[in-house]
Amino acid sequence: METFKSYVLKEPIGVVGLITPWNYPLLMATWKVAPSLAAGCAAILKPSELASITCLELAEVCREVGLPPGVLNILTGLGPEAGAPLASHPDVDKIAFTGSSATGSKIMAAAAQMVKPVSLELGGKSPIIVFEDVDLDKAAEWTAFGCFWTNGQICSATSRLIVHENIVREFLDRLVKWTKNIKISDPFEEGCRLGPVVSGGQYEKVLKFISTAKSEGATILSGGVRPEHLKKGFFVEPTIITDVTTSMQIWREEVFGPVLCVKTFSTEEEALELANDTHYGLGAAVISNDLERCDRVSKNLQAGIVWVNCSQPCFCQAPWGGNKRSGFGRELGEWGLDNYLSVKQVTQYVSDEPWGWYRSPSKL
Repeated sequence: METFKSYVLKEPIGVVGLITPWNYPLLMATWKVAPSLAAGCAAILKPSELASITCLELAEVCREVGLPPGVLNILTGLGPEAGAPLASHPDVDKIAFTGSSATGSKIMAAAAQMVKPVSLELGGKSPIIVFEDVDLDKAAEWTAFGCFWTNGQICSATSRLIVHENIVREFLDRLVKWTKNIKISDPFEEGCRLGPVVSGGQYEKVLKFISTAKSEGATILSGGVRPEHLKKGFFVEPTIITDVTTSMQIWREEVFGPVLCVKTFSTEEEALELANDTHYGLGAAVISNDLERCDRVSKNLQAGIVWVNCSQPCFCQAPWGGNKRSGFGRELGEWGLDNYLSVKQVTQYVSDEPWGWYRSPSKL
């Protein structure tokens, strides 16, 4: 006889604070706004102070299509003045943040005071492993794309090249040729594939990483300077750095610029050890014609996303997020919706019989 009936409810978590970066101002906003509203939450979106107008326009579009007032709210301002109060506000039920690991740690600490749930999509120092059996040109193009696409200003950039020692010389020759063929120009010019970095501060930061690598003993194989034909603007040539050790800053820290560092390996085990030698765990790529090896390596890479024979593709149906200091929680797909839902179990006693655990007073 049926005694209990139990079911699960998924309910909107409440008011959510969404904090987004400057590198993909519309995409990063919609990755959070769309699922939070679909889940039934009210959202407060705090965009980067370097890219606020895009999110204000998004809110205007939402108003025009009939989104009720107060459902999506835009909070502009600097991090300490706007983001920090949002994270610690008692009426905000959850925080979703994309940005640097340092800022993510502060947000998590602020939210922890009220045991407020957070999801964090943070920085990365992602590896790309190139085995000796590859088509050199195909592998070189994916390596260049994985690091230099969007100027390396993407948390998942595969900015650590780990290449088999038997092909390193020829592969780097090909890679330099591919890199030098990238058109660097005003983004409005036809055929542009690399524009300026986002700001003067970021420009100086990227150049500082390059100069520090050189002072620590690394070799600037290609790039590392302003393009000769561009006298103004924050342009940096795609940079390839060799003779890198695992203790160097360029190997360990996220640059967020068009800078690729290189190490070699001789065995699969060594490649995995180098790939996992990082506090981050967002993305990783492996390039090889041996698909069994690719599958084996993929399972042993400490990353939330692994690309095989490619780098950087992203699909709305698949989860996006990292491990270790790259954060926790996932965006996109059903996982992105679950970020903004609270799970409730409801159990009902349906038997006509009394429970019978205690002796009934009527029978005493």
